Amino acid sequence: MSHDHPLDHDHNRNHAQGGHSELSAVELRVRALESVLSAKGYVDAVALDLLIDTYQTKIGPRNGARVIARAWVDSRYRERLRRDATAAIAELGYGGRQGEHMIAVENTPQQHNLVVCTLCSCYPWPVLGLPPVWYKSAPYRSRVVREPRAVLAEFGVQLPAATAIRVWDSTAEVRYLVIPMRPGGTDTLDESELAALVTRDSMIGTALCHT
Repeated sequence: MSHDHPLDHDHNRNHAQGGHSELSAVELRVRALESVLSAKGYVDAVALDLLIDTYQTKIGPRNGARVIARAWVDSRYRERLRRDATAAIAELGYGGRQGEHMIAVENTPQQHNLVVCTLCSCYPWPVLGLPPVWYKSAPYRSRVVREPRAVLAEFGVQLPAATAIRVWDSTAEVRYLVIPMRPGGTDTLDESELAALVTRDSMIGTALCHT
């Protein structure tokens, strides 16, 4: 796995920008199936595109970023999020399918949290949107449990040796949200400005938040 594209990270970028296709074999099969279903009238292509865009740009990581920003500025909310993430997330209007049973785990200087689904690709859609391709890939799912520090390094995350790494395995019953550490020097930023610093990957644990 290369440093530039760890675990197929952002492997569709060239395709999206008009370059050659780098779609995986699975994605090519999915697109072929979508084409067949659309041609037979079983799937409304416009409605499908709208659904995907909604999860990618509206229901997606922006929701989770708002949850994290609220936790950063409101200690009482952060405690509620840690105690009952499903209810705390619902306070901001987010919830539903794939997010019925949420657990929030908080990064600290002593412990870094990392989320995976070793069996398939269980993922909290209401707060993070569509799962990235690398999250569903076999290399990530198998390696992150065995060598999490090495996998993090491939994502550009270098942690102190003293920082423990805990891997959380999402299931059909429980899904996890990482509360990343708030970057230093952000005391003057408001909640919306803080939310802009939160990335999808930081809420999975494969990135840190920076100013």
